[in-house]
Amino acid sequence: MTYCVGLLLNDGMVLLSDTRTNAGLDNIATYRKMFHFEDKGERVITIMTAGSLSVTQTTIARLREAIDDDEATAETSILLAPTMLKVADIVGNTLANVRREIDEKMAMSQGASATMIVAGQRRGGAMRMFLIYPEGNFIEATEDTPFLQIGEHKYGKPILDRVVRPETSLADAQKAVLLSMDSTLRSNLSVGMPLDLCIIERDACSVSSTRRIEAGDDSFRAMSEAWSQALRDGFTQIQV
Repeated sequence: MTYCVGLLLNDGMVLLSDTRTNAGLDNIATYRKMFHFEDKGERVITIMTAGSLSVTQTTIARLREAIDDDEATAETSILLAPTMLKVADIVGNTLANVRREIDEKMAMSQGASATMIVAGQRRGGAMRMFLIYPEGNFIEATEDTPFLQIGEHKYGKPILDRVVRPETSLADAQKAVLLSMDSTLRSNLSVGMPLDLCIIERDACSVSSTRRIEAGDDSFRAMSEAWSQALRDGFTQIQV
């Protein structure tokens, strides 16, 4: 399992993913779940993945292959698609086709499934963020719900519901996703370090900054401890 979260804000987008992949208690590995596709100054697309590693890796490979194809068109390449909606459509179709192929090969088992968050912006267009389901259909982040989650999302959702608004600053948004991840790490062993953090500023049309947070990172540990203490203090102050 994994946990990925993306925030769509007035000032930009903040995305965070873990890297834990496990197939049983004694088979744990680390794989990147966040992938960037850029034509700097023209468009930026970041994809985060959760679910079957065979499905997600094949889907990302197919998307890269379509980009590099000499005969790539706006119907096949996410870097040529005219809108972010078309990008989501291409990713969704690729994911659905890959899942269908792998399901056929795994017909005697329970099948394979995966979900993705696709976030980005093209020059002259709006920032947009989509959650792609295994069947290829998708939903979009809105002003009413300016964040999307995939994977083991229930533990990290309460803080996002309480504090994240479209007007939230990018600095506060980073804090929100990191605390959301911290809650998930504490409650579910199938989510684990290191973490990948990405910031895409509005109209930059490129990845503004990235950060790999390793296990034992001093600043992340200090933030986690401060949040735990703040919760304990708040709990003791509440009168029943």
